[in-house]
Amino acid sequence: MARDRFDPFFERYLRAAQQEHLRRSIRVFGHAFPGRRVQGGREILDFCSNDYLGLSLHPDLIARACSYVRNHGAGATASRLVCGTGPACTEVEARIAHAKGTQAALLFSSGWQANAAVLPALLRVLGSDAQVYVDRLAHASLHQGCRAAGIRQIRFRHNDLDHLEAQLQARAGQPGQRMIVTESVFSMDGDRCDVTALAGLAERHGAFLYLDEAHATGVLGPDGMGLSSLAGGRVDLAMGTFSKALGSFGAYVAGSRALCDYLINACSGFIYTTALPPAVLGAIDAALDLVPGMQAERASLMAKADALRRVLQSMGLDTGASSTQIVPVLVGDECRALALSQALERCGVLVTAIRPPTVPRGTSRLRIALSAAHSHADIGRLTDALSRALEATA
Repeated sequence: MARDRFDPFFERYLRAAQQEHLRRSIRVFGHAFPGRRVQGGREILDFCSNDYLGLSLHPDLIARACSYVRNHGAGATASRLVCGTGPACTEVEARIAHAKGTQAALLFSSGWQANAAVLPALLRVLGSDAQVYVDRLAHASLHQGCRAAGIRQIRFRHNDLDHLEAQLQARAGQPGQRMIVTESVFSMDGDRCDVTALAGLAERHGAFLYLDEAHATGVLGPDGMGLSSLAGGRVDLAMGTFSKALGSFGAYVAGSRALCDYLINACSGFIYTTALPPAVLGAIDAALDLVPGMQAERASLMAKADALRRVLQSMGLDTGASSTQIVPVLVGDECRALALSQALERCGVLVTAIRPPTVPRGTSRLRIALSAAHSHADIGRLTDALSRALEATA
């Protein structure tokens, strides 16, 4: 058939990915309850998802999502500039701005979409000669946003603020507005940036600071709303998501009123995208009610992560610089990481093998994502299964 005449191109790529142990495929799992999934009638411990507070199945989020659908319908029908904005959107934005301590906030469809669309819009107004300093291990969406802007990134060593400052000083006096792009919590390493020191550095060098808070939102900082507030208003733009610890979907950017008004007028990812549907807005609204009062769950989550790191390190495993709910087990080889993941799944424990291009070559790993829903017994089962998997794949 004519429609498959280009399949040889795709199949060649897939064969090469298979040979390098890098081919991905979609698998179907059902939800049981937080920290659990179901496959083929079997319940599996889930250490893959970003449902850090276990809110994705929380009855309050489900009830309010259903209520919003009944009251506002299933879809937003168009972009916000075409058919107007419903009050649910602006109310959520006002709540986010208040929680982040900013003048305004703006909703986006996803974290990837926000980063990939907002950065080109910002760099268009900051100038084509902008100097953009990006952490080497920043999320793919941040690198994509820089590429879409057509600028050359100046990359600094991961979380190395001395190297960043040296890079800034080396270009002192050169033309171009400076921008620093990084994350507060890194999704594949589970480590965090020193946001206070970073903000001071940005202030000294007159740099616009863009901070991705996707994996900190809900989990770290005052009331669980991320680390940007630790910088005392010196983070120029904070991006975060509702699809991880807040259990739902979508993303936000928070900053000054003028910045958000500019993005409404200049950011194609906002202008040309249908608004978030009412069900999602309802779930977000409910999560924002719950998260500030979940300090005990956050403290327990971090204590479990500390305990897990100690056990893994006692087993001779490398957990890198992890200090959050994300705990990598650095393996190195793609094939071995994949074999360990498959062995764990046979034991009823789901842990994803993260391979290039998501992480640099030679740093393939198991990425363990903890949830407040995991018990100490669940974590013990994980470490026991990992011990057996290591023996089976040695």
